[in-house]
Amino acid sequence: MGVTKTVQKQGNGVYPKRGDKLSMHYDGTFPDGRVFDSSRRKGRPFQFTIGVGQVIKGWDEGVLQMSVGERSTLHITSDYGYGASGAGGVIPPNADLVFDVELLAIL
Repeated sequence: MGVTKTVQKQGNGVYPKRGDKLSMHYDGTFPDGRVFDSSRRKGRPFQFTIGVGQVIKGWDEGVLQMSVGERSTLHITSDYGYGASGAGGVIPPNADLVFDVELLAIL
């Protein structure tokens, strides 16, 4: 249970720390490949502060293990995602999630 990271493309070795503001691209899918959200499809990166609860626990933990320029796949179990509540009628309760994430910059 938790988050598992698989690197697709190595980054530059510069890692974020808790409290850093980050810019990322992502595609969020269910394990069967259905897309539920994508910054790439929206045409603009997602910006947030890491490690302060602005995003799901799987991102807070998984993204801290990425360096700038890295592209990875995060496999996130439901307890590190949206849990028993789900999210906004889009993500059902207890859903495991898969994110294709790319750390573009530390802002």
